[in-house]
Amino acid sequence: MNWKPYIQGYKSFLQLERSLSENSVEAYLHDVDKFMQFLEFKKVDLAPKEVELKHLQEFLIWVNELGMSAPSQARMISGIKGFYKYLLLENVLSNDPTTLLEAPKLGRKLPDTLNVQDINNLISAIDLSTPEGQRNKAILETLYSCGLRVSELVNLKISGLYFNDEFIKVTGKGDKERLVPIGSVAIKQINIYKDEVRIHVPVKKEHEDILFLNRRGGKLSRVMIFNIIKQLAFKIQLKKHISPHTFRHSFATHLIEGGADLRAVQEMLGHESITTTEIYTHLDREYLRSAIIQFHPRS
Repeated sequence: MNWKPYIQGYKSFLQLERSLSENSVEAYLHDVDKFMQFLEFKKVDLAPKEVELKHLQEFLIWVNELGMSAPSQARMISGIKGFYKYLLLENVLSNDPTTLLEAPKLGRKLPDTLNVQDINNLISAIDLSTPEGQRNKAILETLYSCGLRVSELVNLKISGLYFNDEFIKVTGKGDKERLVPIGSVAIKQINIYKDEVRIHVPVKKEHEDILFLNRRGGKLSRVMIFNIIKQLAFKIQLKKHISPHTFRHSFATHLIEGGADLRAVQEMLGHESITTTEIYTHLDREYLRSAIIQFHPRS
């Protein structure tokens, strides 16, 4: 069973033809690798074109018994389906065994959000007596002002700041660039960080254009952004389960609650499909429902 040439070809396809980010490519390859692990565990020696629907269904039972959640299973099936679509394109096989493969049914989970007071409390808890404190304040203001993904934030470039026009340029999924409006508060905090803190950091080679840097002058990792937010949440004893993405959800939710056009929010978030953005209309309905319960005299 030699899957390596197919895996390598699939990797090149994802990188070159689909222009996916490194993280997305690794995720897709991990899905296929998990299926290969299953075949090895079952001692089944099959080439990709010999795989049948029954093998894939047995694989689903196996990962379910391992305790993998339904969303993780659904994402993994999506990755394996993508691999077999690639094999069809390359004429490696004539029939796709994943066509009738069904993912577990998922309820649509509404994301956690922060209210404005929560966000103010988190930002107020930052210790501004340290250089990292001013940087972290600029980071949180940017996350909330622009609704960025964490990968977009850590890769934000100084050359992508168009503050005279109140826009920033970010690189999203699939290396697609978009312009996002930025508020005056975030602009102010970024300028303070850039002009008073960042200029004292010894910048590493090739990171000269990266806006947010660690104390060694390198690009911040996604994990560091998670840790910054987790520590602040712990400091103010915030009981909600939050991450950098929570700021993105909050950004979108507050816009929808304020009456923003769904298409405009879609554009700002960089969603390929408006269906993804529509989840925030469900959040808005929950907000309206809770408001009625709280304030209506007959509730």
